[in-house]
Amino acid sequence: MSDKVTAVDDVLSEYHGLEAQLGDPDLHNDAARARKVGKRFNELQPIIQTHARLTQVREDMEAAREMASEDAEFAAEADRLAVEAEELEERLADLLAPRDPHDSDDIVMEIKSGAGGEEAALFAGELARMYQRYAEKNGFTTEILGLSESDLGGVKDMTLSVRAKNPSRDGAWSVFKFEGGVHRVQRVPVTESQGRIQTSAAGVLVYPEPDEIEDVQIDDKDLRVDVYRSSGKGGQGVNTTDSAVRLTHLPTGLVVTCQKERSQIQNKARAMQVLAARLQQMREEEAAATASDARKSQVRTMDRSERVRTYNFPENRVSDHRIGYKAHNLDAVLGGDMEDLLKALHDAERQERLEAE
Repeated sequence: MSDKVTAVDDVLSEYHGLEAQLGDPDLHNDAARARKVGKRFNELQPIIQTHARLTQVREDMEAAREMASEDAEFAAEADRLAVEAEELEERLADLLAPRDPHDSDDIVMEIKSGAGGEEAALFAGELARMYQRYAEKNGFTTEILGLSESDLGGVKDMTLSVRAKNPSRDGAWSVFKFEGGVHRVQRVPVTESQGRIQTSAAGVLVYPEPDEIEDVQIDDKDLRVDVYRSSGKGGQGVNTTDSAVRLTHLPTGLVVTCQKERSQIQNKARAMQVLAARLQQMREEEAAATASDARKSQVRTMDRSERVRTYNFPENRVSDHRIGYKAHNLDAVLGGDMEDLLKALHDAERQERLEAE
């Protein structure tokens, strides 16, 4: 209990310090610093609110117990408040438990068609729309940074930015971090005239894009910069100027594209941000692997060859192979109703975290 009290005291102290900073007009002269302070302030809100409610419930419960001998209704109220206090204590303990340090971060997602040709590209496009619909319904904004489409309007390769509309401890990374891996589809393709079920796949890569990229230095000599015209379906040019930018990081082979802006300079700057985030994630993965070679994750791995999920159209079934999840609501999931699926993944992660503790 004393450790929890200390943890709450530390949070309260930090919260009041941030509150004082936000009230200082000088802070807002530095937009980046103001955003960082505001983001952390919002991250701590659930802990502060839960602690305040728990304190109030405990006080009310003690008062009700003192009155219980005079009025039976107060005894019943004390019992109800005791249950609420227990629930709040569990919630506070969960909020104070160690969590993924990137959970509040925005993300960049890459979606690539895999084996299966045009059908795989069409499926990759459906995955992209699924994520965009879910994001739109749940307080996130999406922005396409780069896109290469197939002849039928599928996605060969897409880079998508997902950001929280309001800073929160549960940012885009906390929601979408489980999506990395190979997604497999089983259905009769629109390109199949014989009506046979085929299997094709799309690959998804998700990585956090923190406000500040820590200590990532990119040397100009390690970069190859290519400029080209933004393309539409089948590689068709949709821009009359060479404003799209492709960066290749020669030491790692990482390739990042950005064609969102009409200015080549703006596209290069955004691509550099994404590349820095990719490099930082690679460094963190390598450090984690070195520190815990023997550890296995039940929920999430960044091995891009891992088959994480199957979408079976004939049975309207979605299956997540990491946690044994199955549901026959594939049509709803592809429409953006991913809540039950994501909750199952989060619950599995939470259980694993508690067991590790």
